[in-house]
Amino acid sequence: MSRTMAAPPDVVWHLLVDLDSWPRWGPSVGLAWLDDRAPQIHAGSTGRVQPLVGPALPFTVTDFVPGRRWSWRVAGVPGTRHEVEAVGAGTRVTFGVPVWAPAYLAVCALALRRLERLAIEAD
Repeated sequence: MSRTMAAPPDVVWHLLVDLDSWPRWGPSVGLAWLDDRAPQIHAGSTGRVQPLVGPALPFTVTDFVPGRRWSWRVAGVPGTRHEVEAVGAGTRVTFGVPVWAPAYLAVCALALRRLERLAIEAD
């Protein structure tokens, strides 16, 4: 699932890796933190994500290319892939959803809309 936004890739990327931003664009995220207390995820990051409902879940960043993409495992299960690509004067953001989680597509669609609004406001 992709969305093209009228915001620079670096602004969008910052929102995707900054844990304080996650609850602002992620409809299912209440809070997130890293074990090393860094403010942004990075290669090999581990931490916890607190959904709006239920207990905090451990996560590990499994793929990380700065400014381009990151993927993770949440509670040991493959999670969403996040990609940023410059397109003309804007950015295409793609969320890859595991094949076993089609119901999560609606959540990702809302997340992309929120991410776009935040990125345009921040630019």
